[in-house]
Amino acid sequence: MSRLWARTGATAWAAVAADPHGADRHEGSGVGHRGAAVPVPAMREDVRRHPPFALAYACYTHRLAQFVCALSRWMTLQEVATVTHLGWDTVKHIVKSDLAKRYQHIPLQDVRYLAVDEIHLGPKGKFLTIVLDLESGRILHVAKGRGGAALQKFFRRLRLARVKIEAVACDMSAAYWSAILRWLPQAKVVFDHFHIIKLANEKIDDLRRALQREAGILERRYIKGTRYLLMMGAENVPEGKRAALAEALRFNEPLTMAYYMKEELRELWQQTSHRQAKRWLDGWCEQALDSGISQMISLAKTMRAHATGILNYFLHPISTGPLEGINNKIKTLKRKAYGYRDHDFFVLKLFSLHESRFAFTGC
Repeated sequence: MSRLWARTGATAWAAVAADPHGADRHEGSGVGHRGAAVPVPAMREDVRRHPPFALAYACYTHRLAQFVCALSRWMTLQEVATVTHLGWDTVKHIVKSDLAKRYQHIPLQDVRYLAVDEIHLGPKGKFLTIVLDLESGRILHVAKGRGGAALQKFFRRLRLARVKIEAVACDMSAAYWSAILRWLPQAKVVFDHFHIIKLANEKIDDLRRALQREAGILERRYIKGTRYLLMMGAENVPEGKRAALAEALRFNEPLTMAYYMKEELRELWQQTSHRQAKRWLDGWCEQALDSGISQMISLAKTMRAHATGILNYFLHPISTGPLEGINNKIKTLKRKAYGYRDHDFFVLKLFSLHESRFAFTGC
């Protein structure tokens, strides 16, 4: 590689064309506005336009881009920009380009178990539907809205890839499980047991409110303040609150019956086989139907209508629990970044969420 020499004397930098096989030369002011000789190594035209260490016309090298992407797994874009002395837009361009390249085509060949759920993005009522690979922990699909329409594009990809899905975990929303049965008829739908217990807690709360409206002044005193105690598992009730819970149950026979039926329902997932669980569920539903409590009767009818999906847990013991953990990570991601204006960039960040690490400083 030869050397060219440029004589500087201008007050501002200006590009000076070199020979066709040399590098561009710059002239600029030296110390005290005196001329200075600046060596500019000449390089071939193809190397100059497509250097091996950087993208064409980029102001950063490949190694710097790798460093920025590595930092982005721990830091926000503003923090990365501060550390690297780059502009915020430059950092975002580097990270977004890297994510778009890596997640342009997400492999689906080895996927067997899925979890489907929605996440609420804010007070405007926006929802995202998320599909998670339960074995690898990777997010496979993100779509605006909720329900079967948000899953159609992903299900088409599964068909084209000829993926054999064994089971899908979801809640008891008809919009999700009906779409799963339509597009994946060979897959088993498993209703998540956390959502079933949540439904039972909602029925308990409805009963508590109804009793509180009908109760007298003295009876209302025992019911007041017991909402979250009734929703807790018996083993999770704080020691100092157990007396208050016992008082509320002692003066309200319907509430007592519903509470212990809810606690008994949790034992369903402790059964050891599909046949044993089916027999246990049938007995619980009979007991609930005979209780005379409208909320428990409604719950029993719902359980019977969804019995197949509930009992599929004993064939494929999966749940949406990992996806609930992902939802917490998404909330942390949004909180650290104070929201995302670029939806496409936000979706790419979700695809890389299994690589991210969140650390809380100052503890």
